[in-house]
Amino acid sequence: MIRLVRANWADAVLVCGKCSKKLDGGFGKGGRTPLAKALRKELGLKKGRKATLGVVETKCLGVCPKNAVVVMDAAQPDRWLVVPARTDLSAVETMLFRSSAPSD
Repeated sequence: MIRLVRANWADAVLVCGKCSKKLDGGFGKGGRTPLAKALRKELGLKKGRKATLGVVETKCLGVCPKNAVVVMDAAQPDRWLVVPARTDLSAVETMLFRSSAPSD
């Protein structure tokens, strides 16, 4: 039987797990933390469905940049970010939740 499980998420951010694995960390203090985990810490999120925002590591998103991780805000599926290793997490947060499209 299908059942409904409630979550506090207002949005979800998808982080490419394959990119993260290739970098072997790359973010946070010392550059040893995967982007998904570093983002959760930077944003001060609770764990799992009790968080206000979900940061989910996915399978390969198919972009495969070198020394970077692909990230997307599920509320803006037409905007994907390629985040180089060791990028400041506040800059990632700013780009992710920007309401207008980035200039190319």
